[in-house]
Amino acid sequence: MADKILIVGASGLIGGLLTRKLVEQGRDKQLHLLLRRPYREDVGKAKIHVQLQENWPATIAKIKPDIAISCLGSTMKKAGSKEEFAAVDRDLVGSVAAAAKAAGGRQFIAISSTMADSSASSFYLKTKGEAEDLLRAQKFDRLDIIRPGLLRGERPNDSRLGESLAIAASPVMDLLLHGKFRRYRSILASDVAEAIVALMGDTVPGVFVHENDAIWAKV
Repeated sequence: MADKILIVGASGLIGGLLTRKLVEQGRDKQLHLLLRRPYREDVGKAKIHVQLQENWPATIAKIKPDIAISCLGSTMKKAGSKEEFAAVDRDLVGSVAAAAKAAGGRQFIAISSTMADSSASSFYLKTKGEAEDLLRAQKFDRLDIIRPGLLRGERPNDSRLGESLAIAASPVMDLLLHGKFRRYRSILASDVAEAIVALMGDTVPGVFVHENDAIWAKV
């Protein structure tokens, strides 16, 4: 029987691309999208669940996903404060993981960030690292943590000036990043989504961290 798949954060850049790929592959019958707001894209036969965040654990318990994928992610500007940023990028990610594990989830895949570290001095990287710690604590049969470099892709209705400037400079900057610094190169969001599809259903147990080179190897 096909794995039941749950995506949270399908309205984001990677989540939207991932959803589209799964629908195109005919995997929409077993696909569930959990969102905070209505989803306007065509999702075929996938089931859309629009719920307040506090209701997400109960909804996940009903879905009982075999594979749960978190594409959740905000920015300090959108969140408005450090507390609100952490509430999504750490606390909500951790809550989803805990609910998926309690519901019998076998595999969890999450988008994180290069250099994520719970002991980092940067609030952003520290928060991402704390989220990863919460995921590890759930002891999934398999946990895949995706740490892409600068994401390239169109973000409808989500203007990010600093990121746009960095993307514009990325063709030159990428040429300067070699060896261990390749992890900081820019990467297409579509490549990240394709790598996630390739990782879904992998039965090798353990915790796996995928930076740029490992992501590209899956494409």
